[in-house]
Amino acid sequence: MTRKEARATPAMLSSQWPDAPSTDPVGEAARRFALNLKQAIGARSVREVARAAGIDEGTIRKILRGESWPDLRTIWKLESSLETQLYSR
Repeated sequence: MTRKEARATPAMLSSQWPDAPSTDPVGEAARRFALNLKQAIGARSVREVARAAGIDEGTIRKILRGESWPDLRTIWKLESSLETQLYSR
C-alpha cells in the first residue's frame, strides 16, 4: 500500500495568510472563509464561539491560521450558531 502525499494546508496556498489572495481557487475559498469567520467572531472569544457551535475551539483556531480545511459539518455548525453565511462560492 502506497502512502498518500499530504495535501497542502490553506495557508500554504497563500503567500501571506490570510492577507494575500491565493492563486488556487480552493485555497482562496478557504482564505475568504477564514476572513469571514474572523469578522463574524468579532469581539467574542474563540472559546465562546466554539461552545455555542458545539465544536472544538482548536478546530476554529486551525481554520483561522489556515492550518486545516473546514469540513461541511464545521461550516454548517459555525454558520448556524453565528447566524451568518461564512462560505460563498
